[in-house]
Amino acid sequence: MTTFEDISDDFSLLDEWEDRYRYVIELGEGLPPFPDSERTPANKVPGCVSQVWLTTGIGSGTDPVVTFSGDSDAHIVRGLVAIVLALFSGRRASEILATDAEAALKSLGLDEHLSPQRANGLRSMVQRIKRNAEEAFSTAG
Repeated sequence: MTTFEDISDDFSLLDEWEDRYRYVIELGEGLPPFPDSERTPANKVPGCVSQVWLTTGIGSGTDPVVTFSGDSDAHIVRGLVAIVLALFSGRRASEILATDAEAALKSLGLDEHLSPQRANGLRSMVQRIKRNAEEAFSTAG
């Protein structure tokens, strides 16, 4: 899986936003297949114009590793899901809670080039992931 640092490095090499959009779409195409059985109302992220689903896996211990998988029915949004998963998935709950997602995503320049609806959807995904990490952290042990 592509790391957030890889994505950031690749973004810095792409000067044109058309190229960056294509790259975001490619990232989405690289997501593992998302099972139809997981496309449930409980896994749907509210606040997204496109349909977005996220699932959470929680490891053991007092500060569990939390993994996420996700999908969307829209190409660009699927790429945004891939970016958010690269930022958060496979990290300890405490790391997820300490991550400044807004600053990380802003470093890519996404905030300037997303429609308000997509930006809201992105915030909704981050809020869902942080809430799941908080639950994992508080119920672990």
